[in-house]
Amino acid sequence: MSVLEEMRIRSLGVIDDAVVELSPGFTAVTGETGAGKTMVVTSLGLLLGGRADPALVRVGAKAAVVEGRITVSEGDAAALRAEEAGAELDDGALLISRTVSAEGRSRAHLGGRSVPVGVLTELADELVAVHGQTDQQGLLKPARQRGALDRYAGDGVEVPHAKYAAAYRRLRAVATELEELTTRARERAQEADLLRFGLNEVAAVEPLPGEDVELAAEAERLGHAEALASAAALAHTALAGNPEDPESVDATTVVAAAGQALDGVRAHDPALAALADRVGEISILLADVSGELAGYADQLDADPLRLAAVEERRAALTALTRKYGEDIATVLAWAQEGAGRLTELEGDDERIGELTAERDALRAELSVLGQALTDARTEAAARFAEAVTEELASLAMPHARVSFAIRQTEAADEASGIDIGGRSVLYGPSGADEVELLLAPHPGAQPRPIAKGASGGELSRVMLAVEVVFAGSDPVPTYLFDEVDAGVGGKAAVEVGRRLAKLARSAQVVVVTHLPQVAAFADRQLLVEKTVDGSVTRSGVTVLEGEDRVRELSRMLAGQEDSETARAHAEELLATARADG
Repeated sequence: MSVLEEMRIRSLGVIDDAVVELSPGFTAVTGETGAGKTMVVTSLGLLLGGRADPALVRVGAKAAVVEGRITVSEGDAAALRAEEAGAELDDGALLISRTVSAEGRSRAHLGGRSVPVGVLTELADELVAVHGQTDQQGLLKPARQRGALDRYAGDGVEVPHAKYAAAYRRLRAVATELEELTTRARERAQEADLLRFGLNEVAAVEPLPGEDVELAAEAERLGHAEALASAAALAHTALAGNPEDPESVDATTVVAAAGQALDGVRAHDPALAALADRVGEISILLADVSGELAGYADQLDADPLRLAAVEERRAALTALTRKYGEDIATVLAWAQEGAGRLTELEGDDERIGELTAERDALRAELSVLGQALTDARTEAAARFAEAVTEELASLAMPHARVSFAIRQTEAADEASGIDIGGRSVLYGPSGADEVELLLAPHPGAQPRPIAKGASGGELSRVMLAVEVVFAGSDPVPTYLFDEVDAGVGGKAAVEVGRRLAKLARSAQVVVVTHLPQVAAFADRQLLVEKTVDGSVTRSGVTVLEGEDRVRELSRMLAGQEDSETARAHAEELLATARADG
């Protein structure tokens, strides 16, 4: 179990420099009014991510600093969250520090690492439940009360709630997709029409891969057919000669003569023989080129009709590349992708039908799961209310009755609700139930929300009763109560102390109190005292034991430390507390 071992407080309010040592069980913090007891609550609030108020910084100081040491069990939620933030444990303890400057700047450190203040706030949910005149307002909100009831119910609510939550998330996803499909139907229809038009254009032309490149080369050739034919003929004549002019000199004849001249003497020198071979190769190459030039000229098509056909085809391809890609390869890729997208768009009507059917099925499923959740909460609420009512009887509120109002809000129409108990009601991620804790403080009184039906003292006792009941089902490691005994006295105060001691059997309990009846039940009592100059120093927070504790309880009882009657009463209170323990 996590335990807050100690806090060191510097330059906070009236506290100059003090160390507060806490026990694992029940610690009572006492002292005269204005001595700085509430600074203990304020300090813990800062450690747990509370608002940093520069007005808290002691006059003349640059900053207020609060440091805390909390033992944590390896693997528990608080330790894991701290490790995620980069914190390191110190021999099984988590060191937390919060600094508030006089200018209002705030810094937080966790396990030796600087962290956002929000991380401390997250840890607070796992480590400490704080109840003061302002902190307890949270449980007065219906949404928090529903969460409290669900935690108390345990698996009875958690199991149907998990199933409900999964179905709810799927319904939200289906509804979102369905809304997108239906609200964008016109846009998607327009997109489909454009795709069909484009795909039809491409299909009508039937382009082939690389066709645009091939036709460009053919058009260039056909457009210059006469020049190409003339050049080929001239080159052929230069290589092979002109049959009509026996006197003309051609390259083939000249090279052949060179070969004959070398053939007669090649046997006398290998070097010359090699040159003769190369001349022979040239002669063969000239014959090949000459033949190909003759064939090229014969095959060259100078048909104007073919050129017109090529240009017409190129124009059709250009119309496609102007719209759908920089070349035919890109156009064909666009067509393939567009065909897939068109198939998807044309399937929207079918998809809308599928989603509509799934949505209706999920709404029906949520109705069943929501009803199961309502039934589970109703059953748990009866047990919870009965247990809290029993605790209130022990807290000098014997005639008080606590109950839960579990209700739903009618939906405007069936489409916006789920069916619970034969009615279409609004629903959310946690079901359709609105949960509110009610209190009837005495017989004949109508149950009212606890925020309206309880006085300050009654409300404190209700909060204490709720925490005692919670301790058996969803314990928090540390509870801090500030003014839980407000408006309480006499026998009721004794019962408050007794119940706090009971709570301390399963958790650490820290109470700031002015009632000796409460302080007497503590395992450890801390006294907060101011010095002559009005500040609390290191020596100003002391652990009271033996005679010192009796003297402080006497002061709390009668305002006089040496009153024999008060001392006797104080000793009696301590004896009663020990007997209960």
